[in-house]
Amino acid sequence: MKPFLAALAVAGAIILPAHAAAPVPVVGAENFYADIVKAIGGSHVVVTAIMSNPDEDPHLFEASPSVARNLSAARLVVYNGVDYDPWVEKLLAASSNPDRQVIVAGDIVGHKAGDNPHLWYDPPTMPAVAAAVAARLEAIDPADKADYEANLAKVDADLKKIADKAAAIKAKFAGAEVTATEPVFGYMAAALGLVMRNESFQLSVMNDTEPSAKDTAAMESDLKSRTVKVFFYNSQVTDPLTDRLLSIAHKANVPVVGVGETQPAGKTFANWMLSELDATEKALAGPNS
Repeated sequence: MKPFLAALAVAGAIILPAHAAAPVPVVGAENFYADIVKAIGGSHVVVTAIMSNPDEDPHLFEASPSVARNLSAARLVVYNGVDYDPWVEKLLAASSNPDRQVIVAGDIVGHKAGDNPHLWYDPPTMPAVAAAVAARLEAIDPADKADYEANLAKVDADLKKIADKAAAIKAKFAGAEVTATEPVFGYMAAALGLVMRNESFQLSVMNDTEPSAKDTAAMESDLKSRTVKVFFYNSQVTDPLTDRLLSIAHKANVPVVGVGETQPAGKTFANWMLSELDATEKALAGPNS
């Protein structure tokens, strides 16, 4: 090569921009897990959230062919487990991929089928999932390890706000009796030191079976007598039974707090949890607070 052309080639090698690695394709079965992945992965990931409609009952979700394709192509999949999203396991089994990493929240925090599946309401769950996500992304894409570690620190700081808020509420209201239509808020209620009543009723509703007459009468009595300070209900599930209980609570002047199973649009996971904790604190303070 002539000296001029050689120099031009070297110069070209210096000034041509390097092509960044393609973003890591990730699937979060639930949009709050997808939110955590996005926060940690930043521009290095492209994340698909499967269940993301806060107006739908997640227990009635049916996977489409596009969901199967997304899971098949993903390098990382994050899902809840504990029989909350069994369709994920079936689809993953049907599409073998030796390069795919899988994170099951229930496995990380030691829960099994039959336990309350609403793990994201338990303050230790999301920090554990976030740490696992960062570790898996670093294994898939070690070149961007520093970014993942820095982003994980930011996520942990946001999640600590949830734990701190829960601790503050516990300090003021531990021992207060509450009730709910379903055990959606169960882990968080325990973290707040609240005493959850009517758990048999809640399990029946969650398992889509009719609560017994005895359990229903006990629930209605707790509301009418104002034995409970707060009534939590699943804001994504509406049916005649829930409507009747809400009516009883309102007539008895028992504060009502709606809790959900899907992260609302426009909110981060931490914002969502903090807003529900704010509503809970206000309700515990009394109907006239």
